[in-house]
Amino acid sequence: MHAVEMKGIVKKFADLVASDHVDFTLEQGEIHALLGENGAGKTTLMRILYGLYNADEGQILINESPAVIRSPKDAINLGIGMVTQHFTLVPTLTVAENMVLGESGSLTLNLSEVEKKVAAASERFGIPVKPQALIKHLSVGERQRVEILKALYHDARVLILDEPTAVLVPQEVEVLFEALTRLQKNGLSVIFISHHLNEVMQICNQVTVLRDGKLSGKVKVAESNLKELANMMVGRENFGVKRQGQREQGKLQLKIEKINAVDKKGLPALKDISLEVHQGEILGLAGVSGNGQTELSAVLCGTQKITSGKIIAGDVDLSNADTSSVCAAGVGRIPEDRHANMVGELSVAENLVLDQLQNFVKNGILDYGKIQKNAEELIKSFHIKASPSDRVRTLSGGNMQKVMLARTLSQNPHTVIASQPTRGLDVGATDYVRSTLLEQRDRGAAVLLLSEDLEEIMALSDRIAVIYSGQIMGILSAQEATAEKLGLMMAGTPA
Repeated sequence: MHAVEMKGIVKKFADLVASDHVDFTLEQGEIHALLGENGAGKTTLMRILYGLYNADEGQILINESPAVIRSPKDAINLGIGMVTQHFTLVPTLTVAENMVLGESGSLTLNLSEVEKKVAAASERFGIPVKPQALIKHLSVGERQRVEILKALYHDARVLILDEPTAVLVPQEVEVLFEALTRLQKNGLSVIFISHHLNEVMQICNQVTVLRDGKLSGKVKVAESNLKELANMMVGRENFGVKRQGQREQGKLQLKIEKINAVDKKGLPALKDISLEVHQGEILGLAGVSGNGQTELSAVLCGTQKITSGKIIAGDVDLSNADTSSVCAAGVGRIPEDRHANMVGELSVAENLVLDQLQNFVKNGILDYGKIQKNAEELIKSFHIKASPSDRVRTLSGGNMQKVMLARTLSQNPHTVIASQPTRGLDVGATDYVRSTLLEQRDRGAAVLLLSEDLEEIMALSDRIAVIYSGQIMGILSAQEATAEKLGLMMAGTPA
């Protein structure tokens, strides 16, 4: 039986056709992948199913009966739940309070009763949560479990997961997949939006692929392979950028010497970290999320202070320097949160000059002609699908990341700090970002790549360091590094 059937769905935004007569069918009790590059129309289609957008044309059937979905409330009443990449939980409330947030009914809330119901639901669905825990104290993986349980708590029989693994580490992905498999056996139908083809092969039964707002194809996972799925998504089988050969090590460009720093709670986050990055090399820093990568990136980008130690870029001492001093010293910053480092309401052209406004001033005022010309050149050379006047918030993740790369790399930095540069990006955008980092290495920049994607680290790095609990566990050359060796170091075993 069809749990969901979407027929001939059309959605336009001005001149852009985001969904062009798309058909999509979800069977009861299956995990169905929805694939496609950024901008292919996946999220638009699911937002229509969840009532966040209204289709211009087409029909939706739920359990083979025609349905009208004008709002998320309609979708929830029809048994449809959605968990997005950016969680909608209130951090200052408990798990139990978040579960019943927005429910109409009595003005008084019997919290102990709600906590009992949440605990019972947690046990019934096999999704471990603590009803009394404050959301702000939970890890990303735990918050995601709360979002999923919230949907199930409200009787969801269809669950839409939009990029559910983008913010998770390998262990959390495993826990998520175990939970989904268990829920599937109990009749839950899941729509799984992802860019990770290997995850799709592992967890899904069927795949629907969108390209440029149109249906590109539909296959059973058991009858397909990675190459076919990649070809359906991006029109080519060959994907996956890799570093070619070994290079002569250039002179020392970035020296990090016994630095220490604390996290937001004042606890030690970096403990005597020492690293060296040379010109013309990529030093990859591998590690499971939460082991000090965020703090190290912040320290090197000038947004957090160290408590001791030294940071030298070229011959400039950047220990506790601010962001403008870091940029002036020729350090290019690609921070892990692209949204936090862009101003969504400003245009692409304005965002492209944010950290070098002094170069775009004439007679004391901003030279908008020069800013426009700069944007046109960078949009062309970095293949950004946008116009200079577009607001940055309207861009896809991949194009937003290209704006970040263009802004940073157009200044030809001597040192590049790239933190989680491909997180949440599709196959095509990931390839582009990785190629760009290799180009920086080949022109002689020293690149420090902080990534939780082990495959990415191994594909791009000349040397690989591993961080665990704020300490460096060891450094291996690309030749001697294996997934097994790095995995042990990431779990706290020194090299």
